[in-house]
Amino acid sequence: MPSETPETMPAETDWPLESRPGYLIRRLHQIHVGLFNDACADFKVTPLQYSLMTALATLARAGITSADQTTLANHVALDRTTTTGALKRLESRGFIRRERSTRDRRSHESALTQSGREVLRSMEESARRAHRQTLSGLGVEEADLFMTLLKQILKSHDRTEVIAPACDG
Repeated sequence: MPSETPETMPAETDWPLESRPGYLIRRLHQIHVGLFNDACADFKVTPLQYSLMTALATLARAGITSADQTTLANHVALDRTTTTGALKRLESRGFIRRERSTRDRRSHESALTQSGREVLRSMEESARRAHRQTLSGLGVEEADLFMTLLKQILKSHDRTEVIAPACDG
């Protein structure tokens, strides 16, 4: 079997990065993380930590006072190891309480503390600003359509897809 030579290999311009959805999604994520970190710098909470705190608050409003790391990992679409590390960091700051589960000794239940609820409330407007800035290049209708299309794409990839570890914790 002959090896490929520079003449037979496809040129990079045949599939430029700017036409690849994965590249564009990763770049948009990088931009959003930067905007979020700038907007929420005073709170020293990462987007992942904010998502976990939001998930715990959402569950609490539904009457679920605590959740294990697997439930939370599924809720924010992350792997359990990354989720556990982020939860430990939130615990060290007093934003959540983690206790060994009475149902499964291998697992921990997490719940927002009063301090965590206060930080979540305090940073909400800053976080919302970062999300608005992420979509600032779009008009209102375009932003709504973009969000609808993102949700449609995500829905088409069910939970059997592999969840990659996060980089921000």
